[in-house]
Amino acid sequence: MDLLNTLFTTTTGSESTVTMVLLAMIIATVLSLIITKVYQITFTGERYSQSFVHTIIMMSVIVSVVMNVISGNAGVAFGLFAVFSLIRFRSAVTDAKDIAYIFFGLCVGMTSGLYHFDLAIILTLFASFIFYLLYKVQYGKGKDTQLLKITVPENLNYENMFDSLFKEFTESYNLRQVETTNLGTMILYTYAIRIKNNVRDRELLDQLREKNANLKVSITYVNSEE
Repeated sequence: MDLLNTLFTTTTGSESTVTMVLLAMIIATVLSLIITKVYQITFTGERYSQSFVHTIIMMSVIVSVVMNVISGNAGVAFGLFAVFSLIRFRSAVTDAKDIAYIFFGLCVGMTSGLYHFDLAIILTLFASFIFYLLYKVQYGKGKDTQLLKITVPENLNYENMFDSLFKEFTESYNLRQVETTNLGTMILYTYAIRIKNNVRDRELLDQLREKNANLKVSITYVNSEE
C-alpha cells in the first residue's frame, strides 16, 4: 500500500531522491515501450525505422530526468532548452503521425519526470487507445488515386478521346501530362484518376486498349498515406 501511495501521489516541490528519479525513468521506459508498440501496430507505410522506435524510448527516459533537473529552476531550464535547440535530426520527419508520437513520448517523459505517475499512465493508455481506434476505423482516410499512362499513335490522337470511358469507369479524372515518345510517332498521356469501387482495373485497361490500338497502358497506385 505504501508503494502505491508513493507511485500515485504528486511529490512536486519535495526534495528529489535518487530512488524517485530511478522510478521515474523506469515508468517512462515502460510507458514508452507501450507507445512504440502501438506505433508499430498502427504504422501504415512500407517500413518503419527501428532507430525511430528507439529514439522515442530514449527521449522519454532522458526527458524524465531533464524535467527533474529543471523543476523549479528557470535559469537551468532556459540553458537546457538553448542546448536542445542546437539538436537537429539527420533525416526529416515526413509523416505527421511520427511527429505526434515523438510529442507523445516527450509528454510521457515530462509527466514522469515531475512524478505525476498517475497522469503519465492515464495519458499513455488513453492516447494509445485513440491512436489504435483511429487506425482501426481508418478515420479520415482519403480515396486511392491512380496514375494512368496511355500510349496513343500520333495519327489516332484527338482531344478528349477517352472522356467517355473515364465518365463510365472513374469517379474523377484529370490530365496531368502530355508528351511525345518513340521519335514523335507516339503520344503519352498521364492522368490522375480515381476508379469506381465496383470497377476492376482490367475492365478499364481492356476498354482503353480498344481505343489506343492495343498499345501500352499502365496504372500506378499512389499511396494515399504519403
